[in-house]
Amino acid sequence: MPVVDQRSAPPAPRRRPAPRPAGRKDPSPRRRVHGLWPYALIAPAVGGMLYLLVYPLVRAVLISFQDFRLRQLIAGDAEFVGLRNYRTLLSDPRFWEVVRRTFLFMAVNVVLIMVIATLVALMVERLGRIGRTVVLCSLVLAWAMPVVAATTVFQWLFHSEFGIVNRSLTSLGLDSFDRYPWFANGTATFAILVTLIVWQSVPFAAITLYSALTTVPLELYESARLDGAGAGRVFRSVTFPMLRPIFLLVVSLEVIWTFKAFVQIWVMTRGGPGDATTILPVYAVQTALSGQRYDLGSAASMVTVVLMSGVLVLYFRQMLRQEDETR
Repeated sequence: MPVVDQRSAPPAPRRRPAPRPAGRKDPSPRRRVHGLWPYALIAPAVGGMLYLLVYPLVRAVLISFQDFRLRQLIAGDAEFVGLRNYRTLLSDPRFWEVVRRTFLFMAVNVVLIMVIATLVALMVERLGRIGRTVVLCSLVLAWAMPVVAATTVFQWLFHSEFGIVNRSLTSLGLDSFDRYPWFANGTATFAILVTLIVWQSVPFAAITLYSALTTVPLELYESARLDGAGAGRVFRSVTFPMLRPIFLLVVSLEVIWTFKAFVQIWVMTRGGPGDATTILPVYAVQTALSGQRYDLGSAASMVTVVLMSGVLVLYFRQMLRQEDETR
């Protein structure tokens, strides 16, 4: 058998490293620094947001599990009591009355806001250029008015002695409204607050819905009218299905805004007369300030967040289920 002399064999060729793709280089320290620079720019904003939004929420959750009153606020030696504050809150009959009133307040406001905003959006779509500009500018001006200023204006409108509403009704022959004390009647005060919040909320909803209406193809309306569909049928079969996601968004925002309405009620009535206009946010502040029970006030705030989240989850599930059925 022949023996191969390994010493005379040619050496194996060395493998060269695979060529690096053109345009790709090893990341240098300077390049890595430039890659982190966008995150460094947004870090202050993110940190401020976490401090202003997340920290108060976490702090409120902790206080709701503590015995936290005026002494603990000054000395800072609050002790954890578990679910005692929540048991105290849920066993209070006044709390459940406030919950019922809060849901009634939210439902009335959201229904009125959506109905009026939809009608206004449909009206704006059919107006001419000048009329559309006037209406949209009026909506923006009403929307831009500060909450406290608008609330003060409504207080003067319904003032018992100097209010324009009483003078107008009296001039029409309704003498029973001469110096009528609107804010001494619970039902009247509730209606005034609903009117104020609807007036403040309709502009945003109407402008949003009008913007969505401009995206609906005109061919769909023409086809529906050729088939003999009336205005109501066109809205149910064409407009609403096309705008369902926008309706979902607007209703969700209105539920949040009306559920946590506080400034208008606190400035106008502070929850009165009696408890006629006391909803959960007002109840939480009253509980925290009247007896320095900051623990119960924080617990009421947490229950408010949970209830509002539950309403939104149920609403989203119902809407998604309806969308799945229509597919």
